[in-house]
Amino acid sequence: MASFGKKGGIPYMCEIVPRRRYILAAALISALTACSTAQRRSAETKLAEVLIPTEQENQLGLQVKQELEQKQGIEYIEDGPVNDYVQRVASRILEHATKDRPDVKWTVKVINDPKQVNAFATPGGYLYVFSGLILAAEDTAELAGVLGHEAGHVVARHSARQMVNAVGLQTLASVALGEDPGTLSQLAASLAGQGALLAHSRGDEIESDELGARYSAAAGYDPHGIASFFGKLMKGEGKQPGWTRFLSTHPPSAERIERVNAYIAKHGLEGKGGKGGNELARVKERIKAIPPPATARSGAQGEAGAGSGDR
Repeated sequence: MASFGKKGGIPYMCEIVPRRRYILAAALISALTACSTAQRRSAETKLAEVLIPTEQENQLGLQVKQELEQKQGIEYIEDGPVNDYVQRVASRILEHATKDRPDVKWTVKVINDPKQVNAFATPGGYLYVFSGLILAAEDTAELAGVLGHEAGHVVARHSARQMVNAVGLQTLASVALGEDPGTLSQLAASLAGQGALLAHSRGDEIESDELGARYSAAAGYDPHGIASFFGKLMKGEGKQPGWTRFLSTHPPSAERIERVNAYIAKHGLEGKGGKGGNELARVKERIKAIPPPATARSGAQGEAGAGSGDR
């Protein structure tokens, strides 16, 4: 088994790494140089799994969580009924995502920010949904579709694959062959700090759309929820200020909606749950009654003080 230690508070691969990992990684790197797009994606996923094992994914996710809490000062919603609702929807989705990634221990958090329509996932199974996205959802099926989409990023190791693409094959080869065991953890820390782990390629987004639809249907929700949510953007609702961050990380398009709907039809995905809005409506009312995060309150007070000074 690989040995791990600590370096600057960040886990790193020690020099005692299984020889078979070197051999497998080297073989996968060679395969990447001459294969089709689909084969390359599969090889990149396998390579990411070899070079960035679950233990390091967990540490990456924890590092991003600490960044959010300590440096960005995010606040989580503590309201029981709101959290119970989100956790209940998420647990049904994650039950099926876990079948694809049984090594992941999931954590779901609701961020108190009613003005931001966004959701994201980080390595290690950390899923975050902003309260503004819950307010924007038409029904539970849409929320389930978004949660399934984010879980898909974790299942498919998209963040780890980004690192494979970012560092280059030569660097990865040296890491895989044990020539520079500290490089991978240093790159991981740098990428996490820059937020690069949260941006995904067009291909990754499409793959997560499909996984999200599959998990939604398996959980009994209408699998068209993710397409319906993206449809809001296509109708112009995405022009509102609160949607800016979601658009930057989840660029919608008519093609994406058509592709996920075609995927649903091709695979016969069915589910009718989550279309009623009564429970979600009650949750929305509770969210609206929750005070905004401290950063928003201090910003508003600052603006008020500036305004009074001008008079």
